[in-house]
Amino acid sequence: MKKIVLITGASSGIGAACAQVLADEGYDLLLCARRLERLEDLKKSITEKHKDINIYIFKLDVRNAKEVKQAFENLPNEWQQIDVLINNAGLSQGLDPIQSGDIGDWDRMIDTNIKGLLYVTRTVAPLMVARGQGHIVNLGSIAGKEVYPNGNVYCATKHAVDALNKAMRIDLLSKGIKVTAINPGMVETEFSEVRFHGDTERAAAVYQDLQPLSGKDIADTIAFVLSRPPHVNINDLLIMPTAQATGTIVNRGK
Repeated sequence: MKKIVLITGASSGIGAACAQVLADEGYDLLLCARRLERLEDLKKSITEKHKDINIYIFKLDVRNAKEVKQAFENLPNEWQQIDVLINNAGLSQGLDPIQSGDIGDWDRMIDTNIKGLLYVTRTVAPLMVARGQGHIVNLGSIAGKEVYPNGNVYCATKHAVDALNKAMRIDLLSKGIKVTAINPGMVETEFSEVRFHGDTERAAAVYQDLQPLSGKDIADTIAFVLSRPPHVNINDLLIMPTAQATGTIVNRGK
């Protein structure tokens, strides 16, 4: 029987790359995001390549606790046996000092990166516990390992993910559930465009004169983590482009 992986925020970036890579690995895909039309396109492209992969998509805003609860209660029975949860949904908004930060930006980051992760985990983890197996992968960030100028609230949310990952590992230890944090450095996705509220020129400058990670780089890493034998758990993994040493120190040599 093929394993089922649930990926939040699967409509683009790392989430979409995970769907494609894990389909190659033979997983059935349970994909959710706010942009259903993008999920439909992703499903079509994967199905054209893999006729034997089952894919179920649904619209979900992880920030809404009621919506999360209802969505999973309404899943068909055959899709409730979730083997892997990838808590990928997350974002950064703004890059301002604390004294002039936008409270709306703060709320969106806290609601998505922390509360959204919690809402989905609280719903899915009991299904894994009941079966005595499962693997939760939490997408963190280099921003959860250090703090950089003007990163304040985003860094705080990713520090929270780091702490929650450690706490989940402890709480679920006796239940046979694996828990892993994947903490990327610079990944060229829509991340910076979202951070800068659609300013594509400013977003492009973030990755100028260096080779950042790709979504597939992270997806390949997650596939490796999931492929480890039952007695092996990778607790915490920090992955950076060769051109990046810390959150702010990069080599932009051509």
